[in-house]
Amino acid sequence: MEQSILPEIKKAAKKSLKARDGELASINKQMEILNGGIFADGELPYFKDKIAEIGHHPLRPNKLEILQINVGYMCNQVCEHCHVDAGPDRKEIMTRETMELCLEVIRNTGAHTLDLTGGAPEMNPNFRWFVEEAAKAGIKDFIVRSNLTIIRANKKYYDLPEFFKKHNVHVVSSMPHYTRGKTDKQRGDGVFDKSIKALQELNAVGYGMPNSDLRLDLVYNPSGAFLPGDQMAMERDFKKALDEDFGIQFHNLFAITNLPISRFLDYLIASDNYEDYMYALVEAYNPAAVANVMCTNTISVSWDGWLYDCDFNQMLDLKVASKVKHIKDYNEDLLNDRNIVISQHCYGCTAGAGSSCQGTVA
Repeated sequence: MEQSILPEIKKAAKKSLKARDGELASINKQMEILNGGIFADGELPYFKDKIAEIGHHPLRPNKLEILQINVGYMCNQVCEHCHVDAGPDRKEIMTRETMELCLEVIRNTGAHTLDLTGGAPEMNPNFRWFVEEAAKAGIKDFIVRSNLTIIRANKKYYDLPEFFKKHNVHVVSSMPHYTRGKTDKQRGDGVFDKSIKALQELNAVGYGMPNSDLRLDLVYNPSGAFLPGDQMAMERDFKKALDEDFGIQFHNLFAITNLPISRFLDYLIASDNYEDYMYALVEAYNPAAVANVMCTNTISVSWDGWLYDCDFNQMLDLKVASKVKHIKDYNEDLLNDRNIVISQHCYGCTAGAGSSCQGTVA
């Protein structure tokens, strides 16, 4: 079933679910699927019941370390498994007014890491201004999540490697595989070659080189309905292949499990893999990963300023369970005294060695 449906999925994925009015563009429909079916009839345990077995329900936050800000869903790619449902047709963009609110929080937060994401964050018209202002705040680790191809998408982006270097930005880049076939299958035709060119340009200004303080990390997520392999082993394979074939250097590889939401959920259902994938996630559940999942040390801010426990909850519009729900009312003490909102997609962050935006957690 999976192989026969893939050409149709790939063709449809030239637009976001929202643009093609897909059924799963509805967050309510996604939540209905995640809370129903094999969970509602008792075949699989709800995530809350699973973590209750080890005394972690309700799940509570630890000290805030990461402020993750999504500056917009617009992107130059339409990736098959995108949990953001990003694409060129998405017009949700953070305004400068909301960025000003974020900057005030950045200056006063206890978080040591600022993580800018999208879509392609670089496509926000105020992106460079925001980076320049945020860099002045003295955040210890300033991350920008780049899809790489944006660097080659238009002449106005060609100087991004130098811009990132100037502001000591930690570049975390999506790279599904070190081969053309697997990368283009997930990301679109031509993505691999553009990504290689962008990585070479980042290397040329010092990113990813041995002993360089200019951090360049790659993110791997599987191209199909399966879980990622061992992160360290994959990192060795990626480093060997990219160095031998293209002379490319990078620091670390983060292996991230695909969560069953948005376009990946659509893919799972269309390829008749949803139930098998959920069984795989539940069977791979690792109690040791629960204490360190990303929602315990992160606050996620949406393009319009709403607050979430993580980027995945943001895409399901599961706002924080706190009196403080918007960046304009930000209060770290109140946010630290909340219960984290969970659902069945959370199995993806606790499967195997665990998964977060910074890779494995257990």
